[in-house]
Amino acid sequence: MIPSLFETWQTSALRLPAKTALICGDRAVSHTALAAKVGALTSLLAKEGVSNGDRVVVMLDNSIEFVVSMLAVIQLQAVFVPVSPLVRSKKLIYVLSDTQASVLVTQQSLTHVWSDAIAAIELPHSVVKVLADTLLKDVETDEKQAMESLRLSATVHHNDKDLAAIIYTSGTSGRPKGVMLSHGNMSAARHSVQTYLKVREDDIIGLALPTAFSYGLYHVIIGLAVGSTVVLEGNAVFPSVILKNWEKNRVTIVPGVPTFFASLLSQDLTKFDLQSLRILTNAGAAIDKTLVDRLRSAFPDTLLFCMYGLTECKRASYLPPEDLDKRANSVGRGIPEQRHWIVDESGREVAVGEIGQLVVAGPHVMQGYWNRPADTANALRPSPDGTPALYTGDLFHGDSDGYLYFYSRADDVFKSRGEKISPTEVEQVICELSGVREAVVSGIADELLGMAVCAHVRITGVVQLTARDIIGHCSTRLESYMVPKQVIIVDNLPLTESGKLLRASL
Repeated sequence: MIPSLFETWQTSALRLPAKTALICGDRAVSHTALAAKVGALTSLLAKEGVSNGDRVVVMLDNSIEFVVSMLAVIQLQAVFVPVSPLVRSKKLIYVLSDTQASVLVTQQSLTHVWSDAIAAIELPHSVVKVLADTLLKDVETDEKQAMESLRLSATVHHNDKDLAAIIYTSGTSGRPKGVMLSHGNMSAARHSVQTYLKVREDDIIGLALPTAFSYGLYHVIIGLAVGSTVVLEGNAVFPSVILKNWEKNRVTIVPGVPTFFASLLSQDLTKFDLQSLRILTNAGAAIDKTLVDRLRSAFPDTLLFCMYGLTECKRASYLPPEDLDKRANSVGRGIPEQRHWIVDESGREVAVGEIGQLVVAGPHVMQGYWNRPADTANALRPSPDGTPALYTGDLFHGDSDGYLYFYSRADDVFKSRGEKISPTEVEQVICELSGVREAVVSGIADELLGMAVCAHVRITGVVQLTARDIIGHCSTRLESYMVPKQVIIVDNLPLTESGKLLRASL
């Protein structure tokens, strides 16, 4: 049995008590100091009646307090529900109501959000508010007491099937859904990713991704489990500040998404010493070959892992760095301990090379959607061996060697002139053009075509590009029905709270 999230951190903390566990700005805490803070918050939550199965919503910035809150909630065998600090009151009300949460752990600077939400929410019980930044500010570290408490808490064990977290999807289409993850699901996912990335105890993880979402959260979990140091960035708005912090802390691993990497590459990287960097990972959105080439050119001695996953199973595939040249458009093969296949609309497995929906099975697959039985039944269906299989809603094809190639979200595909169009395919071609930073493609209503291709494009400013240039470039590389009828040059593209492009808003 794979140890639970809390147990893996206990092992690291008891083995490496003096080692720095977390760095955030000018603050750093050892495992001993982290244990003292976890103990303080655990005691307070217990006094508020938090116990097995209770849902605790945590709305905090990327911070030491966020990590403390996660560990304290899990230690009490309650259910950890992370929420982005960028949410509005309306969404916070929805999450609190949907989960019937007993406690909200948050911070003073978000008063304008949580005060409105708590005042407006209608629940049969009152929601207890805990300000983690205030509570944990002056916690003193008694090394002997902190370690003794941690040893005693090692007697708490979690069943693999017990619910550990509910992580809400970013809501790119429709109402956000709460993904239910058991201790077994999260431990299996953590172990798999940690294994293929070969994360080491001496690694320093630079994390600018939001910890409230799966991709960023698991890097915290992996760091705690392995004994690595995690450098938390408050936000990704100022890439030069992030790069300085990575240089200062000798960061070795950086997870990112295409928009984040494009932002980094807009900086003069020669000003920073980043020779310690050994691994970059991309997930959350498909990365085009042009951006891959730019990253590899900027960081020639760094390994780049291109990956695919979703909150419902954390990760489904990864492309080893040595395969980048010969399989540039692939998201790799399945992760360890996973089974997967591709099916057509009737549920039959397709032949090699044919496009269909990716189905994933394994110990990392979610338990279902909180309070959404119909959505759960649609997403989780019996596999041939009877275990639940996740129907991802994403279209892929596979090659004869088992490598997967992302085609599109099933919901994003649209028809023009009766032909199916994958926005991802058009976006990749647009991004081949020198001077293009990012592109997002969607369908727009058209009297003649039914739907026409529309592209919103960000350019670097170094190269002067017009809409006509982009259309002309596409016409030489794409079938005529895939060429954008309309190109709109924009300064910014809308993003979800987790940093993904929000195609639906275009």
